[in-house]
Amino acid sequence: MKLLAISDTYIPAQFMGAGLSRLESLGVEVEVRRWEHENLVQLQQANLAIEKGGPEAVPLGDDLLRDIDRFEMLVVQFAPVSRRLIEAAARLSVIGVLRTGVENVDLPAAAQRGITVLNTPGRNARAVAECAMGLILSEIRNIARAHAHLMRGDWRRSFANSDAIPELYDKTVGLIGYGAVGRLVAGYLNAFGSRIVAYDPFAKGDPAPAKLVDLETLLRTSDVVSIHARLSDETYHMIGERELAWMKPNAVLVNTARSGLIDEAALVKALAERRLQGAALDVFDVEPLPADHPLLKLDNVTLAPHLAGSTIDAFRNSPRLMADHLARMLNGDSDLPVVNGIMPSLRV
Repeated sequence: MKLLAISDTYIPAQFMGAGLSRLESLGVEVEVRRWEHENLVQLQQANLAIEKGGPEAVPLGDDLLRDIDRFEMLVVQFAPVSRRLIEAAARLSVIGVLRTGVENVDLPAAAQRGITVLNTPGRNARAVAECAMGLILSEIRNIARAHAHLMRGDWRRSFANSDAIPELYDKTVGLIGYGAVGRLVAGYLNAFGSRIVAYDPFAKGDPAPAKLVDLETLLRTSDVVSIHARLSDETYHMIGERELAWMKPNAVLVNTARSGLIDEAALVKALAERRLQGAALDVFDVEPLPADHPLLKLDNVTLAPHLAGSTIDAFRNSPRLMADHLARMLNGDSDLPVVNGIMPSLRV
């Protein structure tokens, strides 16, 4: 039984091979091939193109597709799994994606072939949750802005929010999306003594320490709003001009999820007109952020270059988590993160 893993700049070949090596004891022959980019920015640009245009938007080289018909399993992170690849992989039975989103896989083509698609839910949830907390604190306490001024020799203690710098204790923080990331953030906020509300129509189980509310209530009552939802046709621009108008003028908006969840132009306008105290953003409609982007002209934002999920622990652990899923699959376990409803039949 053969498995092809396609590494990338974020999960290099040594991480990929080490994480999947436990499958060798089950008789799986693992081969790792490298999807090369000069730097992380190029990989992020390719990933953004795939998210917007689908797996056909970025072609894989023939060196990565050679002898693809020999493999029963394929594991990727960002590499596109196109219809062309799926049709050429005559023996392919399972596709494993080392993240939650599977935008890089042609799901209809996989379904036509009866191929199971697995994802890795929560694989970088802690990394994103910790970064979200860092962005919240950086924005409300002016940490990044103060650092930037000090590096220029400017001892500055006056900022756009200086008249109302809050603490998180006893403040209401709203979480839009209450999955793996949102629940971790809620735990951190609980330790700070915050009141926590969450909006997620798909949330299951006990929401403690958060209280589930509707979106309008969350936006009208929260001092900080942090977004952790999935991007879909239904959630695109879920925070637009109307929703921003619901927010308190001294509130802060944080986004470490997907830029498409917010109407970026409407957010820039609200920040520029001081109808919103501030924002902290890790994701943008265009990446890298253009030098003339209006966000860069504002003094009430904290910006990061799409790095929330990028920790060495998340990247090292992702292949290990997928190896666990595949090992359980090969041993007949049906409790698996199947995203396309096709249960696997591959067994040792």
